[in-house]
Amino acid sequence: MAKQKIDPNYKVIAENRRARFDYAIEDDVECGIVLEGSEVKALRGSGTNIADSYAAVENGELWLVNSYIPPYGQAKMFRHEERRRRKLLVSRKQLADFWNATQRKGMTLVPLVLYFNHKGIAKMKLGIAKGKKIHDKRETEAKRDWNRQKQRLLKENS
Repeated sequence: MAKQKIDPNYKVIAENRRARFDYAIEDDVECGIVLEGSEVKALRGSGTNIADSYAAVENGELWLVNSYIPPYGQAKMFRHEERRRRKLLVSRKQLADFWNATQRKGMTLVPLVLYFNHKGIAKMKLGIAKGKKIHDKRETEAKRDWNRQKQRLLKENS
């Protein structure tokens, strides 16, 4: 069995667990994020939240709105705003696809995970999603419960 290399640079910073419950994710895309110096240091700490945020295409650019990065304590001169709009970096084709999905198809751009990749660069995984109705949420929960029950039964029988 091959040993897996554990990359010291790869680190999940924040995860939006509620997104998979509230939305039906159709596709996900990795994109870069424009950060200020103190934001990068603050991300290495803890307390970052992307659960309340969303992405929007405005004036030909992709923006992350309402994400929270806590202030960095050692930054005295160049502090950042905690809830400022941050620019996301994607290719022009992806940007056109995002605009098409949000404006024409009624989809939403939901941030799923904010992480440092293997090179130590901050990246975000965006999901192109459609909102779930209440009955869809119940159906998903029922499937999850059934799978848990099925695993218990298989464990007891073996």
